[in-house]
Amino acid sequence: MFSLRFDHRRDFATLDEREILALAVTAEEEDGRIYSEFASRLAALYPGSAAIFEGMAAEEDGHRRRLLDLYVERFGMRLVPIRREDVRGFLPRKPIWLLKTLTLEAVRQQVWEMEEGAYRFYLEAAKQTQDAGIRKLLGDLAREERKHADAADRLDDTELGAQGRGSEKSEAHRQFVLTYVQPGLAGLMDGSVSTLAPVFAAAFATGDTWQTFLVGLAAAVGAGISMGFTEAAADDGKLTGRGSPLKRGLAAGVMTALGGLGHALPYLIHDFFTATAIAVVVVLIELWAIAFIQNRFMQTPFWRAVLQVVLGGSLVFAAGILIGNA
Repeated sequence: MFSLRFDHRRDFATLDEREILALAVTAEEEDGRIYSEFASRLAALYPGSAAIFEGMAAEEDGHRRRLLDLYVERFGMRLVPIRREDVRGFLPRKPIWLLKTLTLEAVRQQVWEMEEGAYRFYLEAAKQTQDAGIRKLLGDLAREERKHADAADRLDDTELGAQGRGSEKSEAHRQFVLTYVQPGLAGLMDGSVSTLAPVFAAAFATGDTWQTFLVGLAAAVGAGISMGFTEAAADDGKLTGRGSPLKRGLAAGVMTALGGLGHALPYLIHDFFTATAIAVVVVLIELWAIAFIQNRFMQTPFWRAVLQVVLGGSLVFAAGILIGNA
């Protein structure tokens, strides 16, 4: 939903060359640690992939040293304490390396997002610098990070074999997940859950199906507009590679509205109890659909997704009924 909380992050365009280099150093350090963790977690079952990640971690460390050497040469020994979280346009990564069960598909998606983001970061940073030496290094690193993105398609080439390689997801699929699935899922969750309370509160407070439908329609449309603008404004896609903010905003807004309309539309039925029964069934379908999408595209364990979504939705649903009967 739309947030009025003040954003203290800096615009990337306001960073100077010293801050850009410092940010690149900390980013390479973080990426290297993530790749090392992937290598450690996958070594037992997938030694081929683990070796790839060890090599990538070493390359990230080499990038860090080159950036740090140039930083010390130009700006001295004191590194600016700046991280990606401090800059607008970067999004926090889902810490899949903390999951108890780490799947190769989850790792592939994460690697591609990391390397695509790093590539775009260096391209934009190079445009923003006037120093020839700094621009050259940033441009060189952009080309090297672009090559790293292909590693997502090389993972476990030996272990998976021809059949496994045939089922691997393409770059187009990963971009589809970033641009449409992730914001669409967030919208569906927001629209389905957040509108439960007002719809069922109105239903049990008034007993009038038409009035309940109008409340649900207003809640769904309002939530869709809010969510769409919030998603579009959150990230222009230049640094993250998540695609057009217009496309992401539309995906989030439309799915939010649909999530809310799903359990509002049954109240077009004149009979209150029939409409309510159908609305409850629709809610259950919505919650299970969210759990399925989380499991299918976001690598969330299915039963964990069910517990989170169904439990949260049930609490909101119960709150709406209690308020409506108050």
